[in-house]
Amino acid sequence: MTKALFSVPHITCEPIKSYKPGSSEKLEVQKEYDLMMKKVINLPMIINGKKITSSKKTPVSPPHNHKHIVAYCHYGSQKEIKQAISACMVNKDSWRNTPWEHRCAIFLKAADLLSGPYRQKINAATMINQSKNIFQAEIDAACELIDFLKFNVKFLTEIYQKQPESSNGIWNRMEYRPLEGFVYAITPFNFTSIAANLCLAPVLMGNTVIWKPSDSQTYSAKIIMDLLKEAGLPDGVINMVHCKPEDANKIIFQHPDFGGIHFTGSTKVFQSIWKEIGKNITKYKSYPRIVGETGGKDFIIAHKSADVDEVTTAIIRGGFEYQGQKCSAASRIYLPKSQWKKIEKKLISELKTIKVGDPKDFTNFVNAVIHNQSFEKLKSAILKAKKDNNAKIIFGGGCDKSIGYFIEPTIILTTDPNYDTMKRELFGPIVTIYLYKDENFEKTLKIIDTTSEYALTGSIFAKNRNIIIQASKILENAAGNFYINDKPTGAVVSQQPFGGSRGSGTNDKAGSYLNLLRWVSPRTIKETFVPPKNYRYPFLKQEK
Repeated sequence: MTKALFSVPHITCEPIKSYKPGSSEKLEVQKEYDLMMKKVINLPMIINGKKITSSKKTPVSPPHNHKHIVAYCHYGSQKEIKQAISACMVNKDSWRNTPWEHRCAIFLKAADLLSGPYRQKINAATMINQSKNIFQAEIDAACELIDFLKFNVKFLTEIYQKQPESSNGIWNRMEYRPLEGFVYAITPFNFTSIAANLCLAPVLMGNTVIWKPSDSQTYSAKIIMDLLKEAGLPDGVINMVHCKPEDANKIIFQHPDFGGIHFTGSTKVFQSIWKEIGKNITKYKSYPRIVGETGGKDFIIAHKSADVDEVTTAIIRGGFEYQGQKCSAASRIYLPKSQWKKIEKKLISELKTIKVGDPKDFTNFVNAVIHNQSFEKLKSAILKAKKDNNAKIIFGGGCDKSIGYFIEPTIILTTDPNYDTMKRELFGPIVTIYLYKDENFEKTLKIIDTTSEYALTGSIFAKNRNIIIQASKILENAAGNFYINDKPTGAVVSQQPFGGSRGSGTNDKAGSYLNLLRWVSPRTIKETFVPPKNYRYPFLKQEK
């Protein structure tokens, strides 16, 4: 039993390493990258701490070198899903009864391991598996994941400290119980840190989890499981499976002990999951928690008072970092006609300096898109834009998959604010620009608010404070993360809790205490020290 109210160590965001030429971290990650590229490893499922292999193996190749195999991923079936559920339920009581400070200690140890001996393992795995350049890998797989691990500990203590008032003779308490049953985590390819946190947030609060990582993130998922094992996470608390989504869904969403889902992926998939849960609602012991982030069609709008260099940098970084494969990536841009010639000149000049290629070459700003399906979808959108009368490609448009799935940074200029690529999420290095008349600024804000089904991120660039206030008000519901004079990407744990509404998800704000609250079921406890011994209240007495 805990015999003290412990204070956790002081927590700050993990510093980002530079990886400049000659730095020790650059040499270390290059060495790790080369080692991983030379090996061919197995990626088993991990259920109740056991490595589960199967006869069904799928090769894993880097998106930037798709003919090179680095691993074989072992896929299961409904049998393994049932085993994973059993493991969650068998280990649930021991984990939920583990004192909170020991759960936190595992997380803090994992953070320190990740900051040290695991840093370049997770970075190199993310570079290879998801084709991220070193900076994108560093801010994601290392820094953001370290921040999730540490700050979630801080958030847990803040939640546990939130207690109700008591009155004379009564002590009121609140305990934050884990959910009944198990949690199912379905995670995306694009952020190693998000994939981990979708499992870890429920786990820290005492839940057991079935984790289905993206088929395009299985290599770095293995490194995460290795890290947690070394940090001391007990077997069976997270059970990682690889399988067809329909095999998992058919078993999990009909199981009475299904307690919740933590999801990041497409809107259509999330909506189908919600529908399936609703269809089975009478089968569950409790109402499942449904938490999801589902993408965006994120915007930048610049006012005529905006700085040209600042806007240009935001378009390039916001739209093309990690090939535009961020849910928060800027993909629709609204610029004033009066500033367009200056912005165009600067934008094209800067884009010409960008290199595209293998992340092993640190001078490459843009790398490969995740797989052939994505490549073909993006190529199709580019070819369509080349034919349409109301669209024009003013930069890029090249596509080459002979070695890797490479798409050039592409700028489409459209005369239609409702053009296809202004509305449809493409998830790639394609940015569409619409030019508005300066006097139509307010009208354009309203167009932004009504164009897309999503409401994840967006930004306003302006030097005029009244314009910033106006944009913030009109676009109040257009973005869950709103940026003033900054690109709409790069949310930091504890600083910009992340999530959007409308078609972008349930807005439960990963990177804050709000998300952790979704994985507990509070119980109010009232203790009366001297209970009454007679039912009669004073008002019952007769008048004398």
